[in-house]
Amino acid sequence: MVINLDNKGISSIYQKYNFFYIDLWGVVHNGIKLNKNAISTLSKFHEMNKQYVLLTNAPRPNTTVKKFLKNLGMQNKMLKKVYTSGEAALIFLKKKYKNKKFFHIGPPRDFDLFLKFKKNYTQNLNEADFILCTGLFEKYEKNLNYYKKILKNYKKKRMICTNPDLIVDRGKKREYCAGSVAKVFTEIGGKVIYFGKPYPEVYNQSNIKKYKKILVIGDNLNTDIKGANNLKYDSLLISNGIHKKEINQKGIKKVIKSYKRKINFIQRELKW
Repeated sequence: MVINLDNKGISSIYQKYNFFYIDLWGVVHNGIKLNKNAISTLSKFHEMNKQYVLLTNAPRPNTTVKKFLKNLGMQNKMLKKVYTSGEAALIFLKKKYKNKKFFHIGPPRDFDLFLKFKKNYTQNLNEADFILCTGLFEKYEKNLNYYKKILKNYKKKRMICTNPDLIVDRGKKREYCAGSVAKVFTEIGGKVIYFGKPYPEVYNQSNIKKYKKILVIGDNLNTDIKGANNLKYDSLLISNGIHKKEINQKGIKKVIKSYKRKINFIQRELKW
């Protein structure tokens, strides 16, 4: 049974848990501004000494995302809780791929992910040992067929995807993410190593394992909720996020069933 928290608020259940994974984009902000009720909830968590991580599938280092959030007005005490899929990927790349040449798919704003080994960057796919995908090229943000064409002869190269999300809503505008390019690559026979939700590595790197009663809060059934299900954590779906249209049209029960997910709670927005 899914419990609706719209009237009760998360204050009615928070005592059951001692650790929270909270998504950023779609829960705490929409790419343009912070969600006031979500920020108020985080402030309450600090008051109650509740531990949490702001776990995001942002394909950039922690420091970059923190700067972005600070510009939106987020407090320092909350910024300390940020952990990104880009950071998890960066740790892996330093250990396993530090001296290998790579071809980058993504916008220039993501270059900070590989500044420390930029000497290995090549614009020639033939020379690359692997493909690093952080997003889409600025000139081809809407054309997934472009990636199918340029990658069809490079299926034997491994792709590292630093954001498994397929789409994101920036304000009212829907955009493709790196996960959509990775999906195209797998469909033509390529192999992908993913960093970010729902894959376990990002949780393993960001979690303090002493916490047992964990709640995952997110708006994406493919990443936030799937990750929670895979790790057997309880979950709270924010219904006013990426699946808003589906939920309004079909109802929550049909949407959950179609994605084959399990959720414990639902709330339109994160609210105390």
